Amino acid sequence: MADIDIPAITLNDGTPFAELGLGTYKLTGEEGIAAIEAGIRTGYRVLDTAVNYGNEREVGEAVRRATEGGVDREEIIVTTKIPGRHHGYDEAIASGRESSATLGLGRIDLLLIHWPNPSVDKYVDTFRGMIALRDEGLVRSVGVSNFTRPMLERLIDETGVVPSVNQIELHPYFPQAEMRAFHAEHGIRTESWSPLARRSELLTEPLIRDLAAAYQVSPTQVVLRWHVQLGATAIPKSADPDRQRENADVFGFMLDDDHVEAISALERGRLFDADPDTHEEF
Repeated sequence: MADIDIPAITLNDGTPFAELGLGTYKLTGEEGIAAIEAGIRTGYRVLDTAVNYGNEREVGEAVRRATEGGVDREEIIVTTKIPGRHHGYDEAIASGRESSATLGLGRIDLLLIHWPNPSVDKYVDTFRGMIALRDEGLVRSVGVSNFTRPMLERLIDETGVVPSVNQIELHPYFPQAEMRAFHAEHGIRTESWSPLARRSELLTEPLIRDLAAAYQVSPTQVVLRWHVQLGATAIPKSADPDRQRENADVFGFMLDDDHVEAISALERGRLFDADPDTHEEF
């Protein structure tokens, strides 16, 4: 039984998807497995990894241990991502098969393109390969990460398939209102990477601290609740079980609408110099 019940929405392909997930970047080795398993037991049902994180094996092992302990595998959405060096139709299929074997879970619940890498111009063919894996049953849902509106429009126009998720940089300094509106219009779930604006002063902002005091929660909980109310699945990373529990415990209070707007007004732009039109990763 989970410590905290994290509610779920339904993706455009019918897959349940929790309103808050667990990032696993840099969670490796036995310590990483233990941390991820602790997160699952806390109640996290969306787990985020990638080929480039180098920890698909650990994520798969954590899921196996948790399910052996009584957690329902069908409730867990394991996400991984195709790296830039694997773009292309055949390459994407090979990458998906390799990730599935490394995870060792029988299927990939959600497969994303990690970065569009527009100068290579293979993301449409990559997505077609992912659709083939979905149709084969090796992948449950297909989506993207770091895609712009024109990229999404092209993907939909050329494949006829609407991605289930677009994982983007999103935090109070970069609330991405236009992208969220486009996602909502097309039934694409927004997922937030770096939801707490890591390595920034966000959690010490006077507004965030004042709201935390007013709602009697932590600054982190204020920000993660803001994501929930925007309709975005945040994926904060923590290896500490107590912090994992605190991060997940944001469904017992609601921010006033004007407070949501005030947090969004902290906007200043991207923090990580990762504009998808120019930033590429392989």
